[in-house]
Amino acid sequence: MTPELATKPEPNADPVFLVEGAKKSAKKPIEIAIRLTKVTKRFGAKTAVEGVSLKIRAGSVYGLIGPNGAGKTTTFSMMAGFLKPTEGAIEILGYPPDRVDELRSRIGVLPQDALLPGADKVGEFLLHMARLQGVAPSGVEASAREVLEEVEGRDWWNVKCGALSHGMAKRVQLAQALIGDPEVVLLDEPTAGLDPRVAYEVRQIIKSRKGRCTLVVSSHNLAELEEVCDSACILDRGRVVASGSMTELTASSEEIRIKLSPGPAPIAFVRELPMVKRVEWDEERRDLVVYFDRSGGSVGTSVDAEHVIGAVLWVLLQNQARISAVSKGRGLEQRVMELTD
Repeated sequence: MTPELATKPEPNADPVFLVEGAKKSAKKPIEIAIRLTKVTKRFGAKTAVEGVSLKIRAGSVYGLIGPNGAGKTTTFSMMAGFLKPTEGAIEILGYPPDRVDELRSRIGVLPQDALLPGADKVGEFLLHMARLQGVAPSGVEASAREVLEEVEGRDWWNVKCGALSHGMAKRVQLAQALIGDPEVVLLDEPTAGLDPRVAYEVRQIIKSRKGRCTLVVSSHNLAELEEVCDSACILDRGRVVASGSMTELTASSEEIRIKLSPGPAPIAFVRELPMVKRVEWDEERRDLVVYFDRSGGSVGTSVDAEHVIGAVLWVLLQNQARISAVSKGRGLEQRVMELTD
């Protein structure tokens, strides 16, 4: 069977990726854009990735998380086709990554250490990349200019790549990954070394592509991943130690955290709330963690974090507690610290 993108969705529409069967009437939607099955990669005696299995839904933004040496870059490189797994299988839109002809124009990649040809003008570089991506000759320049405008670099067309600042170069590299409107985009450390403003702009570009394509983002910036990703996996020493939606990973649908200022700490009243399962109180740090039952406990109706925050704050304020901070879940950074060495 030959996978093909039957229709391009509108920017805000849900993605529809179709696989052609024996007959056109037998087309089925592709729900999983990327699938890794028990993937292992060894370099001699060293095992960099061991038994990694992942399913990444079409149209989502997915994060690869972990400390240095966790296997993120190796896993990313295998997805991109730069490396072959020692064991296991990888499918991108139904094909192994090395099926270049079938996947041409359907995948865009931004490697972590990508370099631009310093002597080439930005326009020349992007025209070349558009041709490599299989963009039709009549649409090559329009496609190149479109992605350059998307990264806010419309005035750089005739600027030599070697004259670009680091932030400008990073955005041109991002543009080449997006050229031709690929169905899967792989981004390795897309905001590394950028100043806060440019990093923010890059995150907005990533979020604007959500639903139009499947994006995989590998990054050390956990706050960034928590902001842009729908789901993620946490790697440690080459293995998956946790995976799921961002809500599941951060437990934001199961617990809330409140920091109290010096003064009364009416913890007993919080424990009496019907939806509360357990309360942890750190007197020294003045940190209160409330674990709750999403079914509502004895209340009998389902509750969310916002409902619990309202109930807990009401009890605390009624009993003269002073509140300095409130958050849902434990935060991605804390979750990663708990799960990795």
